[in-house]
Amino acid sequence: MSKAGYLLLLLIFIQAPVWAQLCSGSLGDPVVNITFGSGANPGNKLSAASTFYQYITTDCPADGQYTVRNSTSSCFSDTWHTLTQDHTPNDANGYFMLVNASFQPGDFYVETVRNLCGGTTYEFAAWIMNILKASACNGNGINPNITFRIETTGGTVLASYNTGNIPQDNVPTWKQYGVFFQTPPSVTDVVVRITNNAAGGCGNDLALDDITFRPCGPQITTVIDATGTTTRDLCEGDPAPILLKGNYSAGYTNPVLQWQVSDNGGTSWTDIPGANSTTYLRTYTAAPGTYLYRLSIAESGNIGISQCRIASNLDTIRVNPKPAQRDTTIKTCVNNISTFNASGTSAFQYQWSGPAGFTSTQQAITFSSTAFANAGNYQVIVTSDKGCKDTAITALIVNPVPTGAVNPAETAICEGDQIVLQASGGNTYQWTPVTGLSGNTLPAPVAAPKDTTTYTVVVFNSYGCSDTLQSTVNVWRKPVANAGPDKKIREGQNALLEGTATGTDISWYWTPAAYLSSATALQPMASPVQNATYTLHVVSSNGCGTSTDDVFVRVYKNIAIPNAFSPNGDGVHDTWQIEALETYPLAIVEVYNRNGQLLFRNQGYSRQWNGTYNGKPVPVGTYYYIIDLKEEGFAKFSGWLMLLR
Repeated sequence: MSKAGYLLLLLIFIQAPVWAQLCSGSLGDPVVNITFGSGANPGNKLSAASTFYQYITTDCPADGQYTVRNSTSSCFSDTWHTLTQDHTPNDANGYFMLVNASFQPGDFYVETVRNLCGGTTYEFAAWIMNILKASACNGNGINPNITFRIETTGGTVLASYNTGNIPQDNVPTWKQYGVFFQTPPSVTDVVVRITNNAAGGCGNDLALDDITFRPCGPQITTVIDATGTTTRDLCEGDPAPILLKGNYSAGYTNPVLQWQVSDNGGTSWTDIPGANSTTYLRTYTAAPGTYLYRLSIAESGNIGISQCRIASNLDTIRVNPKPAQRDTTIKTCVNNISTFNASGTSAFQYQWSGPAGFTSTQQAITFSSTAFANAGNYQVIVTSDKGCKDTAITALIVNPVPTGAVNPAETAICEGDQIVLQASGGNTYQWTPVTGLSGNTLPAPVAAPKDTTTYTVVVFNSYGCSDTLQSTVNVWRKPVANAGPDKKIREGQNALLEGTATGTDISWYWTPAAYLSSATALQPMASPVQNATYTLHVVSSNGCGTSTDDVFVRVYKNIAIPNAFSPNGDGVHDTWQIEALETYPLAIVEVYNRNGQLLFRNQGYSRQWNGTYNGKPVPVGTYYYIIDLKEEGFAKFSGWLMLLR
């Protein structure tokens, strides 16, 4: 660089704020960016050449100590600021160096920076925070006082800057300090030395982060066209070229220019081949996206080295996508509801046009296809919030619906029977439910439901349009007769017949009607004089048949028990004869003497007691009997009888 160029740069830098000593021209990308990394607490110990302070792994270092943290909280009775993050923007769990200065002034950070460009001006900068609260130390805390020195590896000082006392703040505040320097032509490695000048005691505590080296040079600016703007919005497919213009101040002896582009937000940059003048005509870019452009400059021998370049401000060209509409075809049926929905957001604008002068500005249009006249092409022009337009056509085809029929619409069958349901008027058919049907896609399925069922049939034509009909099959229950349980009565008594009947539209009657309180009552009273069988008849009024069931009424005769007999052989009352006992074939007759001795026992009364025991006549006297008829509901008979001679 010429002496005149160097003096111009010096004048530019002197105009910067005295406290900062930062580059007031244009900067290149950071060639060194020391952020101390990121991760869980604590961060790793710095290399031995970086600091002479003692490293600790915990928060809150003591005098002459440091740590590497992503946060610090309430150190020394909350006299330090609490930090929840470092200075680096968007740096999750980013580290910073936390320093408690030693009592004696001295270096606390030394680093050798390599691979710089010789004969190039750089800005060195770092972010520092006075970590001590303004209220600490009774308001008399010691403020950090830092000197930055840039030296050659041989110890020659290239630049030096003192921050002065860095004041305390009520809230944690990062401040950037720095100095610019020029490397000698043959020097590519330098040493950065950060020195604490303040004495130890209450205070002199700081946080350090984001140490950067960036090439610094003359002011270089760019704009889009002659508008003076740095941002332009385009639409996808817009072929119009855009002229980018650059301007730079003096400072380089033989400057060389290079336009660059980035499509990833500035993370990386690509040199544009042949773009080496102050203007660049940007041609058509097909892919939507955000494209950043800048103009970099360096001495002719250094333009190929990124560490030696400086760069302009950024020009942003946004290629916005079209709303991405597409042509479609919608087939519908007469009287259906049709909805056309253009893609996009509420920020977009829509303009529909269609048959019979149809227009709309809604994103979605909905109408009933009540007539074939609604058929035709519907065009929508969609304009995005960036002014980008796209056009699409929706073709609406309105097809006729079939006129279906079903026979019978309603019918009835007896339980267990079946009937054919006949549908017509279409190409295909769909029946629901399938329960009780021989097939659900037949035009004439056989229906045999167990219960009353309404079948729905959808009749489709060749266009897929449909008509829906119903056929109800009522199921009549067959008659079922239940005459109830058999009955037992004694002669002269009556019994309630417990008949029940089920079925659809039924009637009933009993046969024979003799000795019944009513032949048409479901549960009449029966009082037969002898054993009888009654039949309950249940008749369907719908022709679904007749059902019968029988009930047997057993009539037991009343027995007559004599209380005396005379077994003297005269042929009169020679045995104890019990009238009608023979009608109880299971009956048991027992006779006891007054001592409880069993003298006679017989079942069914096939023989009568003749007044003997073991073949010998018993004495005249009183004897006792027990008669058990062995029939449910009949009590035992007991009493005495007199035996006479």
